[in-house]
Parts: sequence; C-alpha cells; structure tokens
Amino acid sequence: MNSSIALSRRRFVGGLAAAGYLTLRGDTELWAQDARGAPRTAQQLDEYDSYAKLAFNENPYGPPDSVMQAMTKAFKYANRYGYPDGDIHGEIAKHHGVKTENILLGAGSGEILDVVGTAFLQVGKKVVGVNPSYSQVYQHATSVRGDAITVPLLPDFRQDIPGLIRVTRANYRNVGFVYLCNPNNPTGRVVTKREIAQLLDGIPEDVPVLIDEAYHHFVEDPAYATSVPYVLEGRRVIVARTFSKIAALAGMRLGYAVAPADMIRTMSPYVSGSINALVRWGGVAALKDTASQAQVKRVTLDIRTKTTTELRNLGYAVIPSETNFFMVHIRRPVQPVIEDFRKKGVLVGRPFPPMLEHLRVSVGTPEEMGRFMTAFKEVVPVRTAGSGSR
Repeated sequence: MNSSIALSRRRFVGGLAAAGYLTLRGDTELWAQDARGAPRTAQQLDEYDSYAKLAFNENPYGPPDSVMQAMTKAFKYANRYGYPDGDIHGEIAKHHGVKTENILLGAGSGEILDVVGTAFLQVGKKVVGVNPSYSQVYQHATSVRGDAITVPLLPDFRQDIPGLIRVTRANYRNVGFVYLCNPNNPTGRVVTKREIAQLLDGIPEDVPVLIDEAYHHFVEDPAYATSVPYVLEGRRVIVARTFSKIAALAGMRLGYAVAPADMIRTMSPYVSGSINALVRWGGVAALKDTASQAQVKRVTLDIRTKTTTELRNLGYAVIPSETNFFMVHIRRPVQPVIEDFRKKGVLVGRPFPPMLEHLRVSVGTPEEMGRFMTAFKEVVPVRTAGSGSR
C-alpha cells in the first residue's frame, strides 16, 4: 500500500545514521564509556552532571523519600538469591484489579517491548505501527528476523487508526502484533479510548495489540483511558508500563506487562529475570506513594505549559502534548541544533525521522527549562507570531 512504509533492518539503521542518531554524543550508552571502551573519568562525569538533561523524558526530581527508604532497607537482601520482594507481583496486580498471572516483570518497559517482539515475531512476522513512534520496537523486530510495517502520522500528528486497521487486514497472515505508544513518543499525542475500541474491533480478534503506556500518568485528556480493562475482557491486549518516568526509576530498570494469562506464559521464557531486590521494593513503595506522583505531575505540566507558551509567543508551533515532553517545530534541520544546544550545556532529544525539523524536549526542573529557553533564543532565530509560522 502506498500509505505504508516497510522497514528493513538496512533501511531502519541507515535512516538513523543519516539522521545522526548513532553518533549523538548525548546518548546514554556513550556516557557510560568513552570511544575506547574505558570508563568515564571523574572530569567527564562532572561534565555529565553539569548538563541540563532534557533528552530522555526522565523525572528530574528523583525518587521520593518513601522509595529511597524502601530501597535502602532492601540492601539487607543484597547477599541473598531468594528474598522477600515486597510481593511486587501482587501489588501491581492489586493496583490494576487483575490477577498475578496477568503480570510479567521486566527490566524497564523496554525489556517488555523486546520480549513481546521475541515472543510474537517469528521469522517473517511483522509488527504494524505508526512512524514516528518509539522505534525500539521496530528495531527489535528486525533483530529477531521479523520486520515492521508503518503508516505515517495524520497531519495533526495523531496516530492513523483507520490506516493501521487497513494495513493489519491487508497483511493479516503475517502480522505478529500491532504496536501503539499511547501517548505517543515522540509527539506526546494520545489515542483516545474510542479509537482504541475502533482498532480492536476493526482488526482480526486473534491479532495481539501491544499498547505502551509509559507516559500514562501525565495524561489529562478525558478522552483517553488506560487499556487494562481489555485484559480483563480477555482481549488479545498487552499493556506495558514503566517505573522510569513518573516514579523516577529510569536508572533502576523496572517495568511490567499486563496481559491475559496465556500471553504472559508465552512471553515469560524470554525475560531476563535480572530485576534486583532494591528495585522490587522501590517499585512497591512507588505504587503506594500516589501523593508524590501527583505532585510530580502537577509541577511537570505547569512547567510544560509555561515553556510551550513562551515558545509559541516566540512564533514557534508546538504539538499539543499529554506527556512530560513536547515537540517544537523549529523550521530548520534539527541535527545541528541539537549539537548547538549541547555546546551550551543543554541535552535535547535526538532526531525523529521523518520529523527532522521538530525538536523533542523533555520537561526538566524550572532551572533546567530556564537554561533551555536561554539557549533556544541564542541557537534558534527568534520569530514573531505574525512572521508566517504555523
């Protein structure tokens, strides 16, 4: 179909290289070690600490005291293989109103997404999704000898649900699963609960649908809803969640899937089982500390609104976001701008082909966003609302 884009491994990796992604200095893997594979020096680590880190949609405030205390107490289990883990499976199940057999833990939701790909993309199977979205899913598909079929976003940057239905039906026998990031990364736009129902009712009922709700906790749009209830209905739905965003545990690696029990059993052999005692207890504490998460949401959305309003007043269009990040249309190639920001001590998001004039920016602390706006006015030409921007 002319509305779909098939991504082979060569085209996918080549596209990232052309966009500069594979050489972006701010990438997390490159901060862990230098070009020779040696550990970073103290001076280099100080350099990292000095940056305003607005590249990876993290919670800049860190875990709350409740989580830090829980993880500290769990150090006493550091020398044990079998240890009490706070009943994290049970706590997550209770949180969602499902059974423990519906829960699968992973080292971040990134591992969950990989596990779904490994489990459901046998040789020749394809994942169907939109582009751009969270590209790890498509990249992993090629690594397990699968493939990806994507459809473009709509003109308003929403996901094209009728397009996904058409592509899934047209490739039914070869579709391993459909992928939705909701809200979508990198655009921040949601798929409404009505559209989720439209998708599930519009594709063959035996096609799994992976719904990535990494940014669920930041959504205010009343038209949005979690898709966990579909699991209770027995639909072929896998909901992925993470503690990396609202709970500020990105460096600790904890995520999970909520899915029908038979799908959990299919995926279970592929998880690493690498989640340690500290993060299990931290996850339990995070689930219970709803007040801290509510405060992070309030502060984040307030800062996002102030920053995006200022950008619009400067004449730059910003995609409406329901997340802890946003995309601003700078109307020039984004790759050199990313490097210019880095030189000024601000790390911003990588390029997202084909949206190569849009800059993704995570919402940081007030101080970090002040540094971003100062750098923005120095790096990007200042426009006015009447200068032809849109």
